Amino acid sequence: MSNFIHLRVRSAYALLESSIHVHKIRDLCIKNQMPAVGISDPNLFGALEFSETMASSGIQPIIGTTLNLSFNLNSNNNNTLITPISLLSSNESGYKNLMKLSSLSFQSNNNLPNVTVSDLHKYSDGLICLSGGQKSLIYDFLKHNHKDAALDYIAQIKSIFLDRFYIELQRYSNTEFAAEDQLIDIAYDQNIGVVATNDVFFEEKEDYEANDVLQCITNSDVISNPNRVHVPKDCYFKNQNEMIELFSDLPEAIENTIVIARKSIHRPEILPPILPKFTSDKEEKKDSKSENDLLINQAKIGLEDRLAKFGEASGFNRKFYADRLESELSIIIDMDYSGYFLIVSDIINWSKNNGIPVGPGRGSGAGSLVAWSLGITDLDPIKFNLVFERFLNPHRVSLPDFDIDFCPLRREEVIDYIKKRYGNEKVAQIITFGKLQARAVIRDVGRVLELPYSQVDSLCRLIPNNPANPMSLHDAVNQIKEIRELRENDETIDRLLDLSLSLEGLYRHASTHAAGLVISKENLNEYVPLYMDQKTNSLVTQFNMKWVEQAGLVKFDILGLKTLSVINECCKQLVDVGVSVDISAISLEDQNTLRLFREGATSGIFQFESAGMKDLLIKAQPDNFEDLIALIALFRPGPMENIPQYLNSKKSKDQIEDLHELINPIIGDTYGVIIYQEQVIQIAQKLANYSLGEADLLRRAMGKKIKSEMDAQRDKFISGSQSNGVSKERANYIFDLVDKFAGYGFNKAHSAAYALIAFQTAYLKANYPLAFMSALLTLDVGNIDKVSNIISEVKRMKINLLPPSINSSFHNFSIEESSIRFSLASIKNVGAQAVENIINERNNNGLFKNVQDFITRIDNHFVNKRALEGLILSGAFDELESNRAQLHQNIDILLSESSRLTKKRNDGQSDIFAGIEDEQNDIFLPKVDEWSPNKKIAYEFEYTGSYLSGHPLEEYSSELEKYSVITYSDFINNVKIKKHKQARLAGVIQNRINRRGKTGRMYSFIKLSDRTQEFETMFFSDLIDRYNDELFIGNVILIKVEAETQDDAIRLKVNDVVMLNPDSKHKFEKINDNHDKLEEFLEDSLIDDKCNNYTIKVQNINVIDNIASKLQSGSGTDSINLIFFDKNLNKDVNLAIGNSYLLDIDTKEYLKNLPGVEIFNKE
Repeated sequence: MSNFIHLRVRSAYALLESSIHVHKIRDLCIKNQMPAVGISDPNLFGALEFSETMASSGIQPIIGTTLNLSFNLNSNNNNTLITPISLLSSNESGYKNLMKLSSLSFQSNNNLPNVTVSDLHKYSDGLICLSGGQKSLIYDFLKHNHKDAALDYIAQIKSIFLDRFYIELQRYSNTEFAAEDQLIDIAYDQNIGVVATNDVFFEEKEDYEANDVLQCITNSDVISNPNRVHVPKDCYFKNQNEMIELFSDLPEAIENTIVIARKSIHRPEILPPILPKFTSDKEEKKDSKSENDLLINQAKIGLEDRLAKFGEASGFNRKFYADRLESELSIIIDMDYSGYFLIVSDIINWSKNNGIPVGPGRGSGAGSLVAWSLGITDLDPIKFNLVFERFLNPHRVSLPDFDIDFCPLRREEVIDYIKKRYGNEKVAQIITFGKLQARAVIRDVGRVLELPYSQVDSLCRLIPNNPANPMSLHDAVNQIKEIRELRENDETIDRLLDLSLSLEGLYRHASTHAAGLVISKENLNEYVPLYMDQKTNSLVTQFNMKWVEQAGLVKFDILGLKTLSVINECCKQLVDVGVSVDISAISLEDQNTLRLFREGATSGIFQFESAGMKDLLIKAQPDNFEDLIALIALFRPGPMENIPQYLNSKKSKDQIEDLHELINPIIGDTYGVIIYQEQVIQIAQKLANYSLGEADLLRRAMGKKIKSEMDAQRDKFISGSQSNGVSKERANYIFDLVDKFAGYGFNKAHSAAYALIAFQTAYLKANYPLAFMSALLTLDVGNIDKVSNIISEVKRMKINLLPPSINSSFHNFSIEESSIRFSLASIKNVGAQAVENIINERNNNGLFKNVQDFITRIDNHFVNKRALEGLILSGAFDELESNRAQLHQNIDILLSESSRLTKKRNDGQSDIFAGIEDEQNDIFLPKVDEWSPNKKIAYEFEYTGSYLSGHPLEEYSSELEKYSVITYSDFINNVKIKKHKQARLAGVIQNRINRRGKTGRMYSFIKLSDRTQEFETMFFSDLIDRYNDELFIGNVILIKVEAETQDDAIRLKVNDVVMLNPDSKHKFEKINDNHDKLEEFLEDSLIDDKCNNYTIKVQNINVIDNIASKLQSGSGTDSINLIFFDKNLNKDVNLAIGNSYLLDIDTKEYLKNLPGVEIFNKE
C-alpha cells in the first residue's frame, strides 16, 4: 500500500523547466510502486497524454496545473501582487474549470500569464487548491514578518475553496523552518489541511547539473552567475521512504497526499469525434432545412453544374452519376457527416469566390462524387475510376479527412473567414512544439557553460544539417569519428556533450502548427485548454495535433501549397500580355505537356522536379495522364520495388500477365501492375463479390498482415471467386498476388489530384515558358539561393534574362517582349518599401533620366544606403550610368544630396535658386576607374544570385578552348548519345553542402556554374582531403570528370581538380603545387594517368567518313593515330589526329566492324 503520492511533478511540457518526459514519469511511478501521481506544469499541454499514459499502466493520473494568481491585499488595494498556486481537478467539473482557468491565464494582458481572484471565484468548483509551496508569497510574507499579509491572502483563498484548500509544505536543504513553523500554526488555527509536496523537476539526484543548465537556458543566464535562478537540488523524484522520513515529525502532511489522491478521481479520456454544425439551431428553426436537406440540395445542383461544364466520363451516363451520388449521400447522412461536408464546401467555395487559389483536392477525398459536386475537389472520380469507400466506409467508422491546399500568400484570409463564420470561441489553430535538437542543444549548453563560440560552432558543424531527417546527437556521437575524438581528448567537450545528451529532445518552445485548425460544436474551452501564441496573437489549442483529435475535436487541414501561387501568378502575367488561360479547363491530352514530361524537363514542376523523378520520366516515357498518376504513386519508398515490372510491361505489352477477364480492365491502365489501393478494392469487388466497403476492409487487413484475419479473408475471397467461375487454384494465386502488391498500394485519389496540379504547372511551362518561369522566379523573390537555382533552368531553356533596371524592372519578375526582366525586389538588401517607393515615383512622374533625377525624386528613408548599394552593384543603374565603381565609391555623396532634397521637400521649403537647381545637370561625382569585368559580375552574383552581364569563365575562354574544356550542357548531351563519358569541365563554385557517410567520412555536393548552366558534382573524401581549402564558394576550378550512368541517370564523378589563378588570366596553377602549370596538369594528370594511345589502320579509304562521324574531338583523353594508304603518294600516311578522343567499348566495336579497319593499342 502506498503511503505517499507525488502531487507536484513537472513534465517536459513545462518548457525548459523540467527534464522529465511523460513516459519517464510513468516509469518512475512503477519503479517506486506509486499508484497515483499528480502533474503540475504551468500549462495543460500534456494533460491528456499524461492521463492516457498513466492510466494505461494502472497508475491514477491527477491532473493539475501551476498558475500565477494576481491578487490585492485588503489592506492595499492599489498594489497588485502575483504568486503561484497549484490547482488539481477532483471531478469532471473541476477539469473543465481547470481548462477555463488555464486558458484565461494565457489570455491575460499581463506579460506573465495569470488569473485573478475573481476568476477563481467563478471557476473553483471541483478544484483542490494547494498554496504554492516555497515559491508562494506566503513564505515571503512570513520570512519578512508580514504575518498579517499572509493571513489576509490565506483568508481570501480559503473563502473560495473552503476545505479544498491545503497549506503546502516543502522541505529542501535551504528551507527556513521559522517560516514553516508559523505556516503550520496558521494552518492549525484556521483549520486548514497541510500536505507534503516536492516540486519535481528531474529524475534522480545525479540529474541536478543538467537541470541547472536547463534553468540557465530558460532564463538566458550562464552557469557562472551566482545570482542565477536555481532549482533546489532536492527537486528530484524522491521515493516514498525519503518523503516519509523527511516529514516524520508531521505524518498528517504525508497522509493528506493519499486523501487528495482519493478525492481526485476524474481524468480526461479519449473521446469520439464531436462534429461541428454547419447551421446553428436558430438557423435550422428559421428555415426548417436540416443539414441533410442542405447537403442533398447542394450536391444535386452542383453535379448538374459539373456535368454541364465537363460532361460525363466515357462509357457512363447521367443515371450512373445520379445513382452514385444517391449512394454516397446515403452513407454520409447515415454516418452524420453532412455538416462536415457542408463546412468544407463552404470554406473552399468562399475562397474560390474571393479569388483565392484552391487545390483540386488531396488524399482519398478525391474519390467522392459528392465532394466533386460540392466543389471540394476538381477530379471526376468516375472518369478516373476512384472509389468512395476508400474515403468513407460504413464498415469502418472513421472521420472523413479533407486536406485542403490553398495559396499560402492568402491562407490567413481563409483562416480569418473560418473564425468569423463559425465563431472565434469555436475555432482555433493547433499548437506544436519545437525541440532541443542536436545542434541547438549544443549551442544552448555551450552558451550556458561560456565556451568559446568558435569551439561550439565547429562542433555543431560536424553534425549533418538535414532538417528533413535530422541526426540525433546520440547517433552523431556514435557515428562521427571527429566528434568521438574531440570527446576523448577534451574534458570540456566531454562535459558539453554529456549535458547536451541529457537535455536533447526536450520541448523548447510552443508555436502554431502550419496547417491544423479545429472547429468545435460548443465553445472550445469546454473540450480543450487554449493557449495564446504571442507571435501571431491568436488562440491555439494547448493539445498538439495528435491529442487534440483524441479530445474529440475535428481537425481541418488548411494547407499552403506554393505551386498554387505559381499557377495563379503565371495566369496573371499572361493576362498582362493579353492571354487568358482557364487552368481548370485545359486538355489533359496536350502533347506539348506530355512531351515535356517525356523529356524529363520538369524542373519547377510539382512532384516531378527531383533528379530521380526526372530519370523515371525518361525511362517511362508517359503517353497520357494516367501514366503520370501511376508514376507519382510508384515514386516513393516501397512502391519503387514495382517500377522495373511497370516499365517492362509498359514497353512490352506482351509481358502483361493475363490474370482474369474480370480484373484485366481494372489493371489495364497500369499495364498489369497493381499500384493503387483502389485496384485492390475493385478486384475484390469484381472477382470475389465483396461490397466496396468489405473490400476496403480486405485492403486494410492485407496491410496489417494479421494471420487469423488474413486466413478468414482468403476463404471469403476464394469462395466469392469460385462463384464467378474462377478455380480455387487461380483464386489463391490472385489473392497472393493482390496481397503482395497491397502492402505497397498507394491511394490513387491522392496521386490523381497531385498529378492534376503537376499537369497544370507542366502545361504552363510547356506552352507559356516565359510566363511560367517568370512566375516561378516571382514566388521566390528575395530568396537569392532559390532564384539562382531557377535562373539555371531559365538558361537551360535558352530564355533571355534581362538584368535589373531602375526604369524597367518591377517588384516581381516580368515578361518583356521575348525575355524575362529581373525583379528589383530580388536584389539583395533592396526591400519591398524601397521598391514600392521607386515604382510609385516612376509611375507618377515618368522614367528616371539620370542619377541626379533619381536621387532627387526618391525618398531616402526607404531607398537607404543598403538599398542604393544593392541597386548599383546589381547593375540596375547601368542605363543611367554604366560606371558602377564611380557610383559605389561616391554613394555617400549621393545619399547626402538625397537627404538634403528629401528634407527640403518634407519641410516644404523653396528658394530663389530652386529653378536653377532644377535645370542643373547630373551631380558632380569624382572620377573612378571602372571595375574589371570579373569584379562587376562577382558583385552581380552576390546581389542577384546569378551572372547576368557576363560570366567569370569568359576571361579564360581561349585557354579553355585550347585544352578542350567543354560546357556542361554539351557534355551531358554527348553522354546521352553515348559519344563519350569523360571530359574537362570548368566552373565557378556556387554552393557546397557537406555530408558524412555511415563511416564518418566527409563527402560534398558542390554546385558549379559555367556559361551554359549550373551543375552539381560530388567530391569524395580523397579529393576533399587534398583540395578542401580551395573548394570555397566563388573560386574557379577546372575538373576532370567521368560520367557514371545507371539506366538514364547521369552522375558526375570528379577525378581531379585544378583552379584558375585569379591573379592572371593566362596562368593556371594546380592546387597545392604552385610549380605545376596547367599544361603539365593536362598532360600528366589528365592524359598520362588515364590516357590510351591508339592506332587505327584503314585499308579502305572509303570508310574514313564513317570513322570521322564516330570520333568526336573533346570527348575524352585518348590519343589516336590514323594510318591509311594514300594512292597519290603511293605510301602509308601516319596522321596524329589528336589526344582528346574517347574510344569506349561501343566505339571500338563499331570501328572493328567497319570493313578493312584494325585497331591497335600502342601500350
